[in-house]
Amino acid sequence: MTNKNIMIAPSLMCMDLTKFSEQLTFLDDKVDYYHVDIMDGHFVPNITLSPFFVSEVKKIAKKPIDCHLMVTDPINYIDELGARGADIISLQVETLDGKAFRIIDKIKKNGMKCGLVFNPNSSIELAQYYIELADIVTIMTVDPGFAGQPFIENMLLKIKEFKKYKEEKKLKYIISIDGGCNHKTFSKLLNAGAESLIVGSSGFFGYDSDITKAWKIMTEYLNTSKSQLN
Repeated sequence: MTNKNIMIAPSLMCMDLTKFSEQLTFLDDKVDYYHVDIMDGHFVPNITLSPFFVSEVKKIAKKPIDCHLMVTDPINYIDELGARGADIISLQVETLDGKAFRIIDKIKKNGMKCGLVFNPNSSIELAQYYIELADIVTIMTVDPGFAGQPFIENMLLKIKEFKKYKEEKKLKYIISIDGGCNHKTFSKLLNAGAESLIVGSSGFFGYDSDITKAWKIMTEYLNTSKSQLN
């Protein structure tokens, strides 16, 4: 049975920063958590948000903040992000070779939850010995680093794989999707087993410059998709 209680996490990289306070105030009683991309210009070529941005969000937001570290050395960010108000640290599994347990332990000791993020070409086997420690598992359905990329259809099979693995191993991680979550893919993602959608330019903020209208459009699309679930 597909879960219709889908979680929503807006990607703040895609928000209108000229309306920072207005948009966060509107969203805070509607979303489940916030998604903040932190890129170092090395692991991915782009450079985006920072720990300082997290502390500014925390001044307004009451909902949890998930910091997605697209950085080469994630351990260097954990203490500062914890101090700045991050609630979840999501790690690219590709950056954890030889240090996964140490980094996850550091996150937990800082009182935060841990997420694991898998690039499109990364398999579940890459993290099979520590995936049980994850609170959230995020599947990238586009290559990381830039907003607005086309959805990779093969990732639907990957979502099903992670759902099956979760059920077989009796694990508790939330299956989250990052990339191409919009009205064209909502139904496909939910049917495949998605439990949380990270919505950005194509699936939320880009629907209308007015945040109230954009939210209404997104929720209408999402409700229609829920009604069509198998």
